[in-house]
Amino acid sequence: MQIRQLLARMMELEGYEVCQAGDCKSGLRQLELHSPHVVLCDVFLPDGNGVDLVAALKKQAPVAEVVLLTAHGNIPDGVQAIKNGAFDYITKGDDNHRIIPLISKAMEKAQANVRELRVEKPVGAFTFDSIQGESRLIKEAVALARKVAVTDVPVLLTGETGTGKEVFAQAIHSGSKRARQHFVAVNCSSFSKELLESEMFGYRAGAFTGAMKDKKGLFEEAHNGTIFLDEIGEMAAELQAKLLRILETGEYIKIGDTRPTKVDVRIIAATNRHLQEEIVAGRFREDLFYRLSVFQVHLPALRERKEDIRLMAETFVRDFGAHLGRQVETIAPEFFRALELHPWKGNIRELRNVMERSLIVSEGSRLEVADLPLEMQNVVHEAMEGNSTDALDLASMERRHIIRVLEYTKGNKTETARLLKIGLTTLYRKIEEYKIPECKSL
Repeated sequence: MQIRQLLARMMELEGYEVCQAGDCKSGLRQLELHSPHVVLCDVFLPDGNGVDLVAALKKQAPVAEVVLLTAHGNIPDGVQAIKNGAFDYITKGDDNHRIIPLISKAMEKAQANVRELRVEKPVGAFTFDSIQGESRLIKEAVALARKVAVTDVPVLLTGETGTGKEVFAQAIHSGSKRARQHFVAVNCSSFSKELLESEMFGYRAGAFTGAMKDKKGLFEEAHNGTIFLDEIGEMAAELQAKLLRILETGEYIKIGDTRPTKVDVRIIAATNRHLQEEIVAGRFREDLFYRLSVFQVHLPALRERKEDIRLMAETFVRDFGAHLGRQVETIAPEFFRALELHPWKGNIRELRNVMERSLIVSEGSRLEVADLPLEMQNVVHEAMEGNSTDALDLASMERRHIIRVLEYTKGNKTETARLLKIGLTTLYRKIEEYKIPECKSL
């Protein structure tokens, strides 16, 4: 424990943000909570072996780099650690002269891993032909995007979360003269201000502690191509000023540099916020808004284009069926009715998740209402009951109440019977009598 705290203090003095864990279980939990770029791990842990843990760490966080620390140099362990995905391993006692440079190199490698995930090649990118929908609103959005794609002006995509803004951004890039160059996507809400600045603009060696050599930013990676800035409304004011300079002059100054870096990049930005309200609140620059919004394309919410739900649902079934090795031959009409009645606050992303879940829990070659999440089952049953005077009788009210309690207990029938103050056998009898769908949860 003392060694762990000492090493943590050393790292903090070098300018790194550090979190600590005393065993394998809590280490994996910290990895989930904080997503560190580098993990320094002892070989001998209270609940496991660090060499074996490397594989689990890399599986959970592929972009992170793992450095193993051992009290006794052991060649077989070292070889196995590298095979499991470790960046390197060192023997205790070498800490003073090796650990800081090694952590710095591991950090550079991890940051490169992150950049590689964000740099999209044109091969396999989304095109306008891959955007599905026959509704008027989506056709209008696609038509506007096609017109602006062949130009080089900035584009601002607006719409709720999950409406497909990155798909549109890739389609615009694919339809432009830059299609053979890089498409780089970065979510502005995923990083602190300092880390976002480092990722976007890069830095010079020696700019700060741990900056051992020059680093290219994402704008340089996107040179001659397109950069997609998602959640632009989350960007800090200081970075907004830098972005405005790029839009106006095509250049910016890296952290620790004195000379400007020039880039030729097409900028596509996206937001689910009302930027004009953010301007009034003082959180977004008005001059940047007008430069970014030379051409705006608004993406409709899924509830505004319900006629497209069936087409997209069937496509997701085919895609997930092929991936999961499942074949669905038919989909019940009530299933589609439930999809149409749902508000879809998460839009296309939520529909995609619902269809994947339904395919996993379904049994057989037909999707039924019972394969949907329970809250969606309830809505369609209540809608069907609402069209009949039978909805007013005592049995219908009892049925709806049992369904709500089942939803509350996530399908736990013992707990449901306890809350209803009836016997478990009575509950099963009523479920069968009222034809209440089974609550299938993952």
